[in-house]
Amino acid sequence: MTSSPNPKTSIITARNPFGRRHRDPRVEGLGKEITADYSQIKTHYRCPKYPIVLAHGLLGFAELKLGGSYLPSIRYWRGIKEALVARDAEVITASVPPSGSIEQRAAKLARDIEAQAHGRSVNIIAHSMGGLDARYMVSQLQPASIDVKSLVTVASPHHGSAFADYLFDEIGPEYLPRLYELWERATGWEPGAFSQLTQKYMVEEFNPKTPDDPSVRYFSYGAMVKDRPPLLSPFRLSHGVIQKREGPNDGLVSVESSKWGTYKGTLVGVNHLDLINWSNRLRYTWQKWMGHPPSFNAIAFYLDITDMLAREGL
Repeated sequence: MTSSPNPKTSIITARNPFGRRHRDPRVEGLGKEITADYSQIKTHYRCPKYPIVLAHGLLGFAELKLGGSYLPSIRYWRGIKEALVARDAEVITASVPPSGSIEQRAAKLARDIEAQAHGRSVNIIAHSMGGLDARYMVSQLQPASIDVKSLVTVASPHHGSAFADYLFDEIGPEYLPRLYELWERATGWEPGAFSQLTQKYMVEEFNPKTPDDPSVRYFSYGAMVKDRPPLLSPFRLSHGVIQKREGPNDGLVSVESSKWGTYKGTLVGVNHLDLINWSNRLRYTWQKWMGHPPSFNAIAFYLDITDMLAREGL
């Protein structure tokens, strides 16, 4: 079901000097606008034929333990893996270098799949940079023991992110080596990912050298917030930069950059962290109190993806 655009959405419409409203031409590329399809979990979802691999994005992890056994662990796919398993899907969670290069991350993704899939065919669902890792693994590494049937990417920057270009322009090449050194000292993580998320790198280098595998089914989703993020939002600056340069976006990745393979649609009113169920609980509670319950439930979204894969025979 596709809902009609909300006339109050500031980035979808604009007002000219004569008071007439016109549609931002960049919004024409939203494809199917998904507004409330995943607001609630349905009673029944079909289970895909092949195991699901969850591939995380930049700075991500499968499970993070703080304080040993004294504190509960933090999961990147918050409640999502558990919901899929509860409906009989077999789920593999990969854990790749948080800020490593695509090449490093893809190699670790392959090792994780080999260790857990045991030669069985798999479907990959990837968030953000995880989609680039998976594409590289399939196209360039081509592990003999891994058979990928489908790749579903969720807000992956297939054509780069204008915010990455903006940051590199602002920092300047003379300061980058020092910043990379500080990053490695502070985190212990190799910083190869950052320069590979620019539009220039993705369009001129990565995409031409990373063709799709004709035996793999490629699907993608994008997302966009409806209004400018609030002052304290982590996406306040990035959203504005991307909005000016690329158009509608989820705070980190534009709708246009998210498109790869069969584009399934744009999730409206959803930011980059909402997509992995890291939503602002205070905001959601306030919306419910005000009589406007959230229109997006990440768990319902991923359950629907697995249902879609099952319907596709995957």
